[in-house]
Amino acid sequence: MLSSELLGKVLESAPDAIVVADESGRIVFANARTGALLGYSPDELRGESIEKLLPERLRRVHVHHREQYAASARVRPMGVDLDLRARRADGGELPVEISLSPIREGGRLLVAAAIRDVSERKRIESELMHAREVAERANQAKSRFLSMASHDLRQPLQTLALLAGTLRRLVHDPTAADAVAQQGQAIEHMSRLLNALLDMGRLESGAVQPQLTDFALAPLFAQLRGEFTPLASSRGLAFSVEHGLQSVHCDPALLAQILRNLLSNAIKYTDRGGVELRAHTAHGQVLIEVADSGIGIPPDQLPYIYDEFYQVGAATGRARDGYGLGLSIVQRLVQLLDVRLEVHTQPGHGSVFTLSLPPGESARTAVPSAAPAAAAGHARGSSRAPLVMLVDDDPAVRAATRMLLRVEGYRVIAAASLAEAREQAAAHPELALLIADYHLASGEKGTDVIAALRAATGARLHSILLTGDTSARVRTLNPNPDTRLVRKPIDADALLALMRELIGPVDT
Repeated sequence: MLSSELLGKVLESAPDAIVVADESGRIVFANARTGALLGYSPDELRGESIEKLLPERLRRVHVHHREQYAASARVRPMGVDLDLRARRADGGELPVEISLSPIREGGRLLVAAAIRDVSERKRIESELMHAREVAERANQAKSRFLSMASHDLRQPLQTLALLAGTLRRLVHDPTAADAVAQQGQAIEHMSRLLNALLDMGRLESGAVQPQLTDFALAPLFAQLRGEFTPLASSRGLAFSVEHGLQSVHCDPALLAQILRNLLSNAIKYTDRGGVELRAHTAHGQVLIEVADSGIGIPPDQLPYIYDEFYQVGAATGRARDGYGLGLSIVQRLVQLLDVRLEVHTQPGHGSVFTLSLPPGESARTAVPSAAPAAAAGHARGSSRAPLVMLVDDDPAVRAATRMLLRVEGYRVIAAASLAEAREQAAAHPELALLIADYHLASGEKGTDVIAALRAATGARLHSILLTGDTSARVRTLNPNPDTRLVRKPIDADALLALMRELIGPVDT
């Protein structure tokens, strides 16, 4: 058993300030560390109230807490989750952490308080909090920049893509046609790289948050068929899409982004044969498959296919097409959605990427039908070509789109704002299709234009809403079946294919 002398030495050498008070709150012992910490000598404190060590604003309430502790004394920290402060002899305050322990001496209750200075820890916590706030502000700034850059950088690419499409239709000299074709390929590669870099930036900044809902796959599959059929055909490939009768529980915009990247990748690595998008149900899950008859993936390269800038077969001298970001984006989106993606592949025989999704309730959204849309478009006018209105505040994009559509045979009117669009619609009741940019000047939105013109005409005005904005507010837009939401930049062939789906071809 420790002697009282040895016990006293142990308390004096303790790293924390030790103060012992009786049941009435009078200090009966204070070790030397108390003096070093609070500026009082142990003799000064003996017989003083324990409240002497607290800031004056806290003394009255502490008396009540002390009496409560005496009624059920036990070993515990004091003031959990509170900002505890001790008062120094010079009137200054310091943050502390206090542990309480009851001591029974005969019939008397003593309370030992171990007081630890946590100034350094508080300083570090404050610095960490400040650093986190700085990082959050930086992420918010990055998200705002990416949102603005997403629109502003895609606008000139949209202009270039449409002008290239127009030139393809006007140029007949073989040399000039070859130059235009190569220009179109360069624009397409630049568009893919820009989209990939912006998507990667948004994912890294945490700007993408899933918006889960139940929806049918059929409308999405129909949209992907329209987008990728021209691309597959241009490479001499077959592209088949099942009807997609299943319903899934997922984020529709993020799922569409995953499938677009998988389809782009499949077409890129397939030289002959075709690509297939299909869906079926197994083991309580909806399985969406993207299958191709391409080059396949060697087993030793499978672990690396989701790495940034990695391309299968890049070391073999195969022409570089893209920058190896597509599957990396897919992997990040799959992790964000907490779903499973598997790949089965055989070198020289193709690959199958399988996405497993939870089923959703039967969607209420009907599959858009192209035939009624085409009939409605021609019913508005006569035997003349369908009339299309363009609404975009960017003169270059507006001019390039108008040039392409006129070359294709459509009649075109244009507007830069909601007010101009209303005037044009009033003067042209035979309007068949509206193509509007989502972001317009003065805070106006393409959705406002669509709603206003539909209300003014009282008819099912088919519309295409173009946007380079990939923020959450745009991803959660839910256009009705008469409106198609299209991401910029869209090339001429894809835009014209979508228009034919909505209002039919130009009569020739």
